[in-house]
Amino acid sequence: MSERHVFEYALLRVVPRVERGEFFNAGVVVYCRAQSFVAARTHLDEGKLRALDPTADTAGVRAALHAVEGVCRGGEHAGQAARDDAGRRFRWLIAPRSTVVQPGPVHTGLTADPAAETERLLDLLVR
Repeated sequence: MSERHVFEYALLRVVPRVERGEFFNAGVVVYCRAQSFVAARTHLDEGKLRALDPTADTAGVRAALHAVEGVCRGGEHAGQAARDDAGRRFRWLIAPRSTVVQPGPVHTGLTADPAAETERLLDLLVR
């Protein structure tokens, strides 16, 4: 059996009208310190978005979700976070915000493969 490591994850929520507090899950951010791993996977359900706000800026929401993925990838896609390690990028991404794309609470688990865990959580909790 492969060695399992502690990982943390947070769901990304889309809150089209912040004042109403209604949201749906549109992604997951996973961090595994032992493997210096951080990644995000997103999936925007436009039907849910339109149900909560028919006038929502779909392109803007999609761009915000893709920006989270870029910060996780690091390099030129990470902007100011490019020089930060995986843990600092994860902590920055999960900091509370009052924007349309918000992180949910952080949860933990054990995994031998954080990349596979990211896909599993996306399928289980988002799609």
